[in-house]
Amino acid sequence: MSKYSLDSLNQTDIAIIGMSCRFPGADNPDAFWQNLRDGVESISVFSDRELLSSGVDSELLSHPNYVKAGGVLPDIELFDAAFFDISAREAEILDPQQRLFLENAWTALESAGYDAKTYSGSIGVYAGVGMNTYLLHNLYANLNSPDLAAAFQLAIANDKDFLPTRISYKLNLKGPSVNVQTACSTSLVAVHLACQSLLNGECDMALAGGVSIRIPQKVGYLYQEGMILSPDGHCRAFDAQAQGTIGSSGLGIVVLKRLEDAIADGDCIHAAIKGSAINNDGAVKVGYTAPSVDGQASAIAEAQAIAGVAPDTVTYIAAHGTGTPLGDPIEIAALTQAFATSTQQKFCAIGSVKTNFGHLDAAAGVASLIETVLALKHKQIPPSLHFEQPNPEIDFTNSPFYVNTQLQEWKTNGIPRRAGVSSFGIGGTNAHVVVEEAPGESQKSKVKSQNCQDTGERPCHLLCLSAKTANALEKASANLAHHLGQHPEVNLADVAYTLAIGRQAFDHRRTVVVRDGKDAVTALESAAPAPVVRLDGSQQPAVAFLFPGQGTQYVNMGREVYETEPRFRQQVDECCEMLQPLLGLDLRSILYPHDSQTATATAQLQQTALTQPAIFVVEYALAQLWMSWGVRPVAALGHSIGEYVAATIAGVFSLEEALSLVAARGQLMQQLPAGKMLAVPLGEAQVLPLLDEQLSLAAVNAPNTCVVSGTKEAIENLQQRLSAQGIESRLLHTSHAFHSPMMAAVLVPFGQRVEQVRLQVPQIPFLSNVTGTWITTEAATDPSYWVKHLRHTVRFAHGLQQLMQPPGHILLEVGAGTSLSTLARRQAQASKPVVLSSLRHPQQQQSDVALLLESLGQLWLHGVKVDWQGFYRPQRRSRLPLPTYPFERQRFWVEPDPDNNRDRQLSIRNRTQTSSPNIELQNSSVVESLDDSTDALDNFTGVEDKQNFSELAIEEILDRQLDLMSQQLDFVHNIKSG
Repeated sequence: MSKYSLDSLNQTDIAIIGMSCRFPGADNPDAFWQNLRDGVESISVFSDRELLSSGVDSELLSHPNYVKAGGVLPDIELFDAAFFDISAREAEILDPQQRLFLENAWTALESAGYDAKTYSGSIGVYAGVGMNTYLLHNLYANLNSPDLAAAFQLAIANDKDFLPTRISYKLNLKGPSVNVQTACSTSLVAVHLACQSLLNGECDMALAGGVSIRIPQKVGYLYQEGMILSPDGHCRAFDAQAQGTIGSSGLGIVVLKRLEDAIADGDCIHAAIKGSAINNDGAVKVGYTAPSVDGQASAIAEAQAIAGVAPDTVTYIAAHGTGTPLGDPIEIAALTQAFATSTQQKFCAIGSVKTNFGHLDAAAGVASLIETVLALKHKQIPPSLHFEQPNPEIDFTNSPFYVNTQLQEWKTNGIPRRAGVSSFGIGGTNAHVVVEEAPGESQKSKVKSQNCQDTGERPCHLLCLSAKTANALEKASANLAHHLGQHPEVNLADVAYTLAIGRQAFDHRRTVVVRDGKDAVTALESAAPAPVVRLDGSQQPAVAFLFPGQGTQYVNMGREVYETEPRFRQQVDECCEMLQPLLGLDLRSILYPHDSQTATATAQLQQTALTQPAIFVVEYALAQLWMSWGVRPVAALGHSIGEYVAATIAGVFSLEEALSLVAARGQLMQQLPAGKMLAVPLGEAQVLPLLDEQLSLAAVNAPNTCVVSGTKEAIENLQQRLSAQGIESRLLHTSHAFHSPMMAAVLVPFGQRVEQVRLQVPQIPFLSNVTGTWITTEAATDPSYWVKHLRHTVRFAHGLQQLMQPPGHILLEVGAGTSLSTLARRQAQASKPVVLSSLRHPQQQQSDVALLLESLGQLWLHGVKVDWQGFYRPQRRSRLPLPTYPFERQRFWVEPDPDNNRDRQLSIRNRTQTSSPNIELQNSSVVESLDDSTDALDNFTGVEDKQNFSELAIEEILDRQLDLMSQQLDFVHNIKSG
């Protein structure tokens, strides 16, 4: 655990909260670390067949200096174009470097646990890309193809300038989007610039990195003594036998955020950047491509000064380490100069990831950074490969450094583990970053506690997965199951949180409600699939709340929700405290009694003076809970007392006034003579002939279900008559004959009580029990309406029919049990609406929280936009690295013209006996050609002649330039690695 002190959390610290990479032999950070710790060299040796298939001339293969090796990224021709809404034609001509970087940018954000679509802050992109050899080798030779006629599109798809802005466009990132090009130091310079942007407040999060992919990949190179390339395909950094490096392909991205913000937001912090610096060598060196001791030392010292760390607290250096006889001694000399204030010797390990897979050009710096972050996370220093004896020009004995050749524990002496990462580019742009291990949990908790109070975990968790296709959803489910199986220690609440908060919701969706990791694995792997829904993008789901009435109540209804959901508990407590002076008792003692008082509470809850307030409180609290989760009704329908809840959330009553009316209503009814209510499985037309002066039609619940109210004797007599006819009826759990003439005595006093309330215009439409149609403003604000509501028939079936016209509403029962859900399903069998419940029926042995989460999951499955921040607000949750989106890649590739390759190989053979081309001289000749062509163009008078000549001249110049670039391709790409 980190030894962070309170003072060490500087406001200038930058957290690394996400990473994504593709390197030779590793397509993710976990695989990369496995290779690093095991000392794996990921350099491929090519067979002659592979080389010939890549277009290498057979005569070149027999050249004694031709090295048949290189670092290879597999499947670079594959890309999930559909995921990014990119057409097949556009994908084919898009630079593979940009394609892979785009996929990994998405992956990096997901690894950080963020959905760019819902993130409220600004996200920047700082990135650079290597030379586009796909354009040179594959596309240029096919320029005459009809599919490549759009030159502008070709330029947009392949120019270096458009890498970061393409990421910003496709991911809808609105922070700074800056292209960085400083040769080998590109990606580490990008990291530095991203840090500065965060510190300057230009963005709240940033992606930084680089990519370089050589095409074709399976080609070797001609070794030339004294140049940067190794004669045998191995990089031996700092070793006496070091003779150079080897070219390779790869990419890396880190997600950055201000450390204090990252801690407060519960991000997974892999490491912290304490300081960074960049500079340039200037002209005081041997030549343009040569490194400079002073330039490198200055950048390192400045980064340490900005970080506020002493050199002797840095115990690992991820060096640039190209393994050249000249470059390695210069780098160690610069490091020694920067560490001059330290009197210790050989306390700082040094290594180079280039010994694992060669030089990644524009991605080299971020590769070293990711290596260092992984080492800090695992508290181990990986071995630097191929080191036996030091370069004789390097005096390690009298320096602070030693080359680490074995995996070793990264020990600490009471201070946080710290490392330096260097990257130096051809042309002299130097970059150095000081990285420190992530803060310990105790320190993060101190910052978090200022922002949130942890209220514990729910007893079960809702896992939400989505994808753009059914196959991708299946793969995502399998990947998550595998991950949870491999990491049983993971906090499942944090997993659920990350999936909800940190993943964009696509149309193919799946949810599971589980209690623990083992349960989750079983559910995700189950042969019986979890609920899966494919949405239609045009769907606009609307939720209507159904509030049940009397007869649904039971002791401990929603008790588990009360114990685990702060929002629900807060609303219940508030209502019960308002009701206490009105009822003369604390309603919570009846709702949620001690075990020893359950029987007493059950009897009390049958008294209508307590039943009605209890039903109102639970339903109102549930409604507030649902709305805090973003589930807001577009309409509501209540049954009897349930309509009071509907009217309250619609704004007709204030909460305080609603509670006073409900309490008065129940108390007035309690004073009336007892009666009974009978549910009868007959339609209204069949029930009416059965009624007399002692029996009334209390409710029409469904086309074939009614409720009759009356005296005890009359109801019992009706039940016997129906039974004799083979009709099974059911007595309801009520104390009185509601909605019957037996209520007449309380109508006037209740009307007087309603007149004391200020009734407001409803803000949410709801249906009237009295009319079975939508409530009008006049009715809702008329006290006489609420008097009629107490006495008249509850026309719930009519209201439900209105609610489902047109069909499409999701019906959510907000109360105890499933009575209204059952009625809705029966009445709408043809349209099959989505009907959900909030709390279990008293006879069900199910967790209320599980049922609540299952219903929430169903709402999300059907397209309801859940406020996940609201759902998790009471808790202190953390983002976790989880399996990211499983891209469904297809091949998008333009094959090179074989004739063009043969011409290029002839050119290469002709220069094998010559020295390296003079880049600056030959480039200047192209500029002169352009000037000559421009002058010639001025001699033409006709617009058409000018246009034709211009096209011919530019084409000829392009031919010459590309020919030169093709001749120089291997040389330039590899010399840049110095």
